[in-house]
Amino acid sequence: MKARIFDTTLRDGEQTPGISLTPDEKRLIARKLDELGVDVIEAGSAITSKGEREGIKKVTSEGLSAEICSFARPVQADIDAALECDVDSIHLVVPTSDLHLEYKLRKSREEVKIMAVESTEYAVDHGLIVELSAEDSTRSDMAYLKETFRAGIDVGAERICACDTVGMLTPERSYEFYSQLAELKAPLSVHCHNDFGLAVANSLSGLRAGATQAHVTVNGIGERAGNASLEELVVSLYSLYGVKTQVKLPMLYEVSKMVARITGIYLQPNKAIVGENAFAHESGIHADGVMKKAETYEPITPELVGHKRRFVMGKHVGSHIIKERINEMGFRVDQDRFSQIFSRIKALGDMGKCVTDVDLQAIAEDVMGVMAEKPVELQELTIVSGNKVIPTASVKLKIGNVEKLEAGVGVGPVDAAIVAIKKTIADVANIEFEEYHVDAITGGTDALIDVVVKLKHEGKVVSARSTQPDIINASVEAFLAGINKVLSDKRLKESVKD
Repeated sequence: MKARIFDTTLRDGEQTPGISLTPDEKRLIARKLDELGVDVIEAGSAITSKGEREGIKKVTSEGLSAEICSFARPVQADIDAALECDVDSIHLVVPTSDLHLEYKLRKSREEVKIMAVESTEYAVDHGLIVELSAEDSTRSDMAYLKETFRAGIDVGAERICACDTVGMLTPERSYEFYSQLAELKAPLSVHCHNDFGLAVANSLSGLRAGATQAHVTVNGIGERAGNASLEELVVSLYSLYGVKTQVKLPMLYEVSKMVARITGIYLQPNKAIVGENAFAHESGIHADGVMKKAETYEPITPELVGHKRRFVMGKHVGSHIIKERINEMGFRVDQDRFSQIFSRIKALGDMGKCVTDVDLQAIAEDVMGVMAEKPVELQELTIVSGNKVIPTASVKLKIGNVEKLEAGVGVGPVDAAIVAIKKTIADVANIEFEEYHVDAITGGTDALIDVVVKLKHEGKVVSARSTQPDIINASVEAFLAGINKVLSDKRLKESVKD
């Protein structure tokens, strides 16, 4: 069995409150979805606006391999707008529940069925593939639902789709519901919403029951609680059912991050498959098991979906991880000193602190009686910013015994300060940001700001943090702490080799 993937990130996903994609953003996402391997891209609803049609046209002009689709209501104007955009198909959505017919459309069952038939005929006559979709189908009368689908199939609808519009199905009911519709002579799509957190489970049940295509969105975005998540569905099909799709699994994390960045809808860390904690381990037992054999505490490898495994140092951390990190830093400690380091990390974890690489190095140096070396020290920082001023920063750093002064501009004061520091240390090391995260620890405008950064140097990633009331100073201090970690680590390793 092979399942088709109908991606509606650019239509149903864009209906997430707060998302409004520009035409160029739609084109960028569509390119990546096509590269990912989805079968159908629902690029939007052409009737919505001039800007929406521009976005859909940009997608159709790309010459993508995927079928490009537009949402349409059962009215001629919607279909004409889709035709104007040169799409391959329309997702023709017709309400079928009595609730929708009475209170939204104020039409009879027969009137709506005629609308579905006439719209399907019109679209087919104009060369469009029609996927006839029943809105709120899971609260519809099954006999009427089948009657409407049969009428559409008879006049040329190539696919049918039953939408669980408000997420009312359970996996058991989903199997029963889609089994009845699978008897009809047309490929069947499952379209599930996540109001009760069951969208992926219901979609899997629908596919098991005979549906051949699933409607999904990247990261499960969509109105209210969202839609079935593309990455969760395709990985579950592959790993739990042995069902393949055209989707290139190693691209999932990359696509997830891109969509999150463009839409501004970021993921909770524990999001399945693509969340930052999906392959993170803190528990000593778990981390030790994963180091010995990944399958002990990972159902799939992070490489399968293009993700990375990481180990977190906190109160649950085990001694194996701490020993490994200390060795990587170039320290050689006996058992007594290691016990002291381990106890201090546990104590910090009990206080709710996540121990970074810089924290670990500082603890190790203190226990070993090593003076904390700071190859780079901040002497002076000046920031100029305002609504009519380009944010500008000047920094004076002491690098070894040499003082260096540089200036930089950026999109904001923090960015300007980081640009200036990068220019100052350019001759020393090429260090790039991997991640920058800010949290307000307390309330009010005088809140303590916790800045955590991840820096990349020569393929290695180190983390550092700073907590201050001033976001600029906290960001600069965290960046410099990471820089000093990199430089100190390099010098220590070189001395150990010597």
